[in-house]
Amino acid sequence: MPKSFTYAEAGVDREKRAKSKRALSLLNCTYKFSRHGKIVRLPYGSIFPIGNNLYLDLVIEGIGTKVLVAQLASRYDTIGIDGVAVAANDVIRSGAKPLAVADNIHAQVSDPHLVREWMKGIAKGATEAQCLVPGGEIGDVPELLKGLLKDKGFDIVCACVGELQKRDIIYGNNLKSGDAVIGLRSSGIHTNGVTLARKVLFKQWGGRYDAHEIPEGLDREIVLEVLEPTRIYVKPLLNLRQKCEIKAAVNVTGDAYLKFDRLTQINKRIGFEFDNFQPQPIFELIQKTSAKVRGVISDEEMFKTFNMGWGFAVVVEHSQTDDAIDSLEKSGVQSEKIGRVTDSGKIVVKHKGKKIVL
Repeated sequence: MPKSFTYAEAGVDREKRAKSKRALSLLNCTYKFSRHGKIVRLPYGSIFPIGNNLYLDLVIEGIGTKVLVAQLASRYDTIGIDGVAVAANDVIRSGAKPLAVADNIHAQVSDPHLVREWMKGIAKGATEAQCLVPGGEIGDVPELLKGLLKDKGFDIVCACVGELQKRDIIYGNNLKSGDAVIGLRSSGIHTNGVTLARKVLFKQWGGRYDAHEIPEGLDREIVLEVLEPTRIYVKPLLNLRQKCEIKAAVNVTGDAYLKFDRLTQINKRIGFEFDNFQPQPIFELIQKTSAKVRGVISDEEMFKTFNMGWGFAVVVEHSQTDDAIDSLEKSGVQSEKIGRVTDSGKIVVKHKGKKIVL
């Protein structure tokens, strides 16, 4: 049997992460301080009331080791877009409209050039997400961080708050067999699985290629392909909300298509079957290259780790499939039906003649 290579072996153990998240239940004791009613638990987080049937959705997210790719490329003007995207794309899952983003950047040194480049990306991302940036924080913590280049180490975390009316909440709890899953095209790898990709693709971390090589199948330097900013889905989703009932919304990020398991847990006896994938060349390159330098990444592992071409997904009634796709396309994002809700209780991927149960 050929040697395998997994996300856990690259350094990110999803099973251990899942166990660690059980500690979040310790925070439930704070819910009593909600001043205007009960917290509403949703598939991917909770929202809290602030009066008059109005709710807020507050999330905080980081962009992980993609900052190392920015350092490898010596390009810092796009990484802030990812910071906004990871937070804003989470907020819209509940049906909320992003209001504001705040950034927290830890740096080895607050170099004026780097700060300006970071802010360019954050401003561009916030503009795309149609929200303001009222403030943020940059802290110099040289003893905590070590970058690839002298004084260039940094980490970006962004928080986003959104608002929504009670009537607009996407509960994700009324799915039925036959409902359509619509995929929204990703811009590439986004910010998930980057640790695995780095250790396969770049010599800097034991992979195959120099950062500025252009491997067969790509049309630009590999470091720029991986650095491509995460697509922001705020405008397409909010426009869609005006046209169709969104039964569930999924940000296809960490754990990729395992994300849909949250919906199977709150909808008894349903499952999902996906059968339409158009992965960008970077995903095939990761899998092929790993077999040569690290070990075989199974198809199952790919669908548990990477978005494979679809960065966001919505579930709608089958009868609304065409209307949903039309709305999303008019908002500027390629969209297609990528699967359906089933009564199997399982998450099934059909790809290249294979049936994969996640």
